[in-house]
Amino acid sequence: MGETFAYKEYLAGLLAGVATVITGHPFDTVKVMLQKHNTEAHGIKYKNGLHCTARILQTEGVKGLYRGATSSFVGVAFESSLLFGIYSQTKQSLQGGGQSDVPRPQVIIPSAAYGGAIISFVLCPSELVKCRMQIQGTDSLVPKFSRYRSPLDCALQTVKNEGVTGIFRGGFTTLLRESIGNAVFFSVYEYVRYYMHLQLKPTLSDHSNLTDMGIGIVTGGLSGVAFWSAVLPLDVAKTIIQTAPDKSSTSNPFAVLNSIYSRAGLKGCYTGFGPTIVRAFPANAAAIVTWELAMKMLGINRD
Repeated sequence: MGETFAYKEYLAGLLAGVATVITGHPFDTVKVMLQKHNTEAHGIKYKNGLHCTARILQTEGVKGLYRGATSSFVGVAFESSLLFGIYSQTKQSLQGGGQSDVPRPQVIIPSAAYGGAIISFVLCPSELVKCRMQIQGTDSLVPKFSRYRSPLDCALQTVKNEGVTGIFRGGFTTLLRESIGNAVFFSVYEYVRYYMHLQLKPTLSDHSNLTDMGIGIVTGGLSGVAFWSAVLPLDVAKTIIQTAPDKSSTSNPFAVLNSIYSRAGLKGCYTGFGPTIVRAFPANAAAIVTWELAMKMLGINRD
């Protein structure tokens, strides 16, 4: 696959990112609200994801579920473009030009972890803004007068009050989450895809688009669930670090998780697991189906 395909892989990734936000952002808002409220000592506690969703819809309507989506659209589209593009390109380099049918962990894991590490630098500021916007709505303890008017206002205020490094608060945690999570995500994706094709090839003489879409839904959905099951505690720590009102509070994810664990046990480290997993399947299925479809339409053969 020559250099001419490089931009196409990034374009396919960008489209996958847009599909992810449209499908997944409402679930993400609920996850962040649960992580913020249910790990704090004060303020309202939600019984579960449905209770939290009902509160948001009751007080703000559907737009409340899409709070912070602007920065998410920009961040996720760009991040997804980079992730899928870098993963495809690095995988090709490590394969030495030859396309291999059988998934090779020594190729998949470093390609995915490298892509994850690079995108964490884009994701960290965009997720910091998104999280800070998401927590200041329903049942917020943030006083009205100090709330952000828009994502841009949030970014500018953060830089003004905390310096340029403030916008990268939680950067190490984001890097860990993305490199470990994506190594898990693409390993599950490549293996499940390989075995599904292996099972279905003998039974299907002509490979239909519908079959490809079905495989995309299953592989994308399972990969998303695997990603979040592996790294949700790091995500909980990231939310706490990025939304801490006191900028002198620790940004060490292990110290944060240790304090949550001592207060709320393992359950506390997996706060928001319900909406995260419910979101992970459709959002990642949409991403993979869109990515594979875009690759096909752009004339890039994955098999």
